[in-house]
Amino acid sequence: MALSLKELSKKEELFTSGQRLCAGCGASVIMRQVLMASDVPVVISNATGCLYVATATYPFTAWKCSYIHSAFENAAATISGIEAAYEALKRKGDPLVRDKKINFIAIGGDGGTYDIGLQALSGALERGHRFLYICYNNEAYMNTGIQRSGATPLGASTTTSPSGSHSYGKSVFRKDLTAIVAAHNIPYVAQATPAHWRDLMTKVQKALAVDGPSFLNILSPCHRGWRNEMSISIKLMRIAADTCYWPLYEVENGVYKINHQPKQKLPITEWLKPQGRFKHLFAPKENTEVIARLQESVDKEWVKLQSRVKCASEPAPVQTA
Repeated sequence: MALSLKELSKKEELFTSGQRLCAGCGASVIMRQVLMASDVPVVISNATGCLYVATATYPFTAWKCSYIHSAFENAAATISGIEAAYEALKRKGDPLVRDKKINFIAIGGDGGTYDIGLQALSGALERGHRFLYICYNNEAYMNTGIQRSGATPLGASTTTSPSGSHSYGKSVFRKDLTAIVAAHNIPYVAQATPAHWRDLMTKVQKALAVDGPSFLNILSPCHRGWRNEMSISIKLMRIAADTCYWPLYEVENGVYKINHQPKQKLPITEWLKPQGRFKHLFAPKENTEVIARLQESVDKEWVKLQSRVKCASEPAPVQTA
């Protein structure tokens, strides 16, 4: 499918307006882009979280496709069972699915993916089911009160890692879940943002086309937890990519590719300053060390990612007897 705005505007919306997600929330933008990137029927397994609570609380739904609400921990297990049933019916020659392609997508926030749902996700990836898992990553348990998660960055103030006289916020770095998933050696893994819509939708198409599991980690702005102005949510996503805090890249059959090279790599302070969850880092002098540690980590991970891309592009050494 060509990703032309003119053609996309003619497509039926499978994720409708009128749901209860906050203004400025990235999840709704992400889901519109994801569903518009699929040209065949879609089955969704959605873990408990902001997206479910705001879009599918009975008797209302924003989903104009097959949709199942899963528990916090088992969206990947649910979708793998559905995909296995579909494959079994195809083997039996069932006329309902015999000549019908269906895309299977599991969705979870960072709480339901980085933490609570990681075991089910890892198991489904290892078994090799054909499905796409999407993590809409707003970097905390936003739905239940802005508690820190494994995706919460160092120094962020949350209700369970509050800043104060004895704390500068979360005291450890976030988990690199994209690298953890890539270590499963599945066909396709990528990072994206809703600000880079063509990049995101292209990645969805690639992920749905592979014969096996795929994974997208999509940064999703949350003004309630990040304490930013609602109007700058998409701008923040561009800053995340341009600071290399959230590099846009993909791993296709083990080969790394960077999809966005900043014209000028911005300092991490450009990402931190618009967000109230980092406000305390700029107040007392002793917290400048936290900013320096964040910058050092971002720089180190960017160099590591570039080296992986370079290694992938170099020819294998010639073996001599």
